Amino acid sequence: MSRKLYLVITAAGSGTRMGSATPKQFLCLGGKAILQRTIEVFVRAVPDVKVVTVLPKDHMDQWKQYCLENSFTQPQLLVEGGITRFHSVRNALARIPEGAIVAVHDGVRPLVSEKLIRGMVAKMSSTRALIPVIPSVDTLKLLSKDSEGHLQTIEGQAIDRSQVWCAQTPQMFLSEDIKAAYAQAFDTSFTDDASVAAKAGIPLGWCEGERYNLKITTKEDLRLAEALLHFQI
Repeated sequence: MSRKLYLVITAAGSGTRMGSATPKQFLCLGGKAILQRTIEVFVRAVPDVKVVTVLPKDHMDQWKQYCLENSFTQPQLLVEGGITRFHSVRNALARIPEGAIVAVHDGVRPLVSEKLIRGMVAKMSSTRALIPVIPSVDTLKLLSKDSEGHLQTIEGQAIDRSQVWCAQTPQMFLSEDIKAAYAQAFDTSFTDDASVAAKAGIPLGWCEGERYNLKITTKEDLRLAEALLHFQI
């Protein structure tokens, strides 16, 4: 029996780096809320996907009202976010059955392609976890801050850029694996779902991500996303 895809959309952040009173996932991109665009691309890629949207408690009614006013009728299970991303994902996983594929995706990555999503779902038939990554294109420096906030060189350490890759979402897992991984106690080393899975001993698979699958966290990111959307890159 083939596994059904469950999409966990993490959209419980406050978006303080955006400098807006409106959480970034609700900001407009090309005439639609960023969150709507993110969900829509998954629905186009996998029409029978089950969507679990994790939101801040104080903004659930706002999202319901937005969907009503904009005729966004995609069925969603709304889940209240936790104190960290880890706890938000854990809350969502509690609502997902065994025997599924789980894709965890940032609600503010609306430019992910249908091609990447479909390709990853297909590869999940032969792996337990799949993480999209892109190579680092920048020269990397190891620096520290002194007590006054000035940057200082860390002597005697270097980074081989050829071995540095940047992780993206969606990150996909077998539901029984990722649910078990999130049963662990929270650890500050958990920066994404892959790090949670790795600590639980789940073998990770990797695939090429997409340069334009950017995470919109600042006003500059939003302007770049608007340009990319305009030119349909």
